Amino acid sequence: MEIRIVLVEPSHPGNIGAAARAMKTMDLASLHLVNPLRFPDPQADWRAAGALDVVASAQVHASLNDAIGDCAFVAGTSVRDRHIPWTVKDVADFAQDVASMPEAAKPLAILFGRENNGLANDELAQCNVHVRIPSSSIYGSLNLAMAVQLVAYELFKARGQVQVRSAWDRAHATNAEVVAMYDHLDRMLHKIGFFDPGAPRTAFTRLQRMFSRIELDETEVQILRGVFTHVEQRLKS
Repeated sequence: MEIRIVLVEPSHPGNIGAAARAMKTMDLASLHLVNPLRFPDPQADWRAAGALDVVASAQVHASLNDAIGDCAFVAGTSVRDRHIPWTVKDVADFAQDVASMPEAAKPLAILFGRENNGLANDELAQCNVHVRIPSSSIYGSLNLAMAVQLVAYELFKARGQVQVRSAWDRAHATNAEVVAMYDHLDRMLHKIGFFDPGAPRTAFTRLQRMFSRIELDETEVQILRGVFTHVEQRLKS
């Protein structure tokens, strides 16, 4: 299974190189960058040291959706609490979950946010789980490359320590398929007047959170969209 490290809008090319080095030491090679401020850049090459191949093969995307659209599972690293609580995993527990996933699964993406303010709420809403690295309550801010190193280390340590679970009967839905389902659900709920005008997005965010815990497969997404379509047809009759 491809484990994809996704850096969202990194501002310093040195952090890109250092993240690549952290990845290679833990046997990870799939680096994706969303709107990096400076890349390619000599500082990225210099900080990468022996991981120039990881930097050279890094894929650059114009949007987060482009970077994770084909992924079946997305995790976001975050130290912030959200107004609506999300599924949160300690990094070691998350690594054990990843180690138990079937090798033939579609790509898994782990998102790391901007150096100054991390991931935005709408980016975190696309994640199945939020990953926390335990740190001091007095000062818990980690350098971007250090965060990548710690997550990569826990993933490396967890490999081979748990038995791979039996394969699911259907492939997991990709992020793009789930996002399209959310768009369909949103349209259908607007048509039936479901939303509270005073807090129109709160209920929808909770629905996203619920579906993110389920890890939908392709067939389940198709079934749900079939239900939405039937509701829309009934509204027209």
